[in-house]
Amino acid sequence: MELYLQNLDNMLAAWNAPDEGDVLKLAETALEHNVHFVDPNHNIMGVEAFVAMVHAVKKQIPGAVYSRTSRVDIQNNHCRYHWAIHMGDKLLMSGFDVTEVNDGGKIVKVIGFFGELSA
Repeated sequence: MELYLQNLDNMLAAWNAPDEGDVLKLAETALEHNVHFVDPNHNIMGVEAFVAMVHAVKKQIPGAVYSRTSRVDIQNNHCRYHWAIHMGDKLLMSGFDVTEVNDGGKIVKVIGFFGELSA
């Protein structure tokens, strides 16, 4: 379980890494080679596609900081957690992810949702 949490932190750190090489290194550490990442704006497969997506998003909102804003709830190789994107003190976006990992702790799927659910 600890490796899984470390890989979640590494995936998140990839979004904040200032160096392109660091983004790739963090992604390769955290993600299975054929990872599937889907959110309202993306539906990609593979580490290379993930890295390209991270670079594209970082160019759209340079200087944004990505953070996990909740504990991680884990069951049966799946987890959920909330996240946020800030620019300084301003919240740009929040949401939550549901992820799946393999038995080795690498992330195989990320399903991201934007915003909060209404009552």
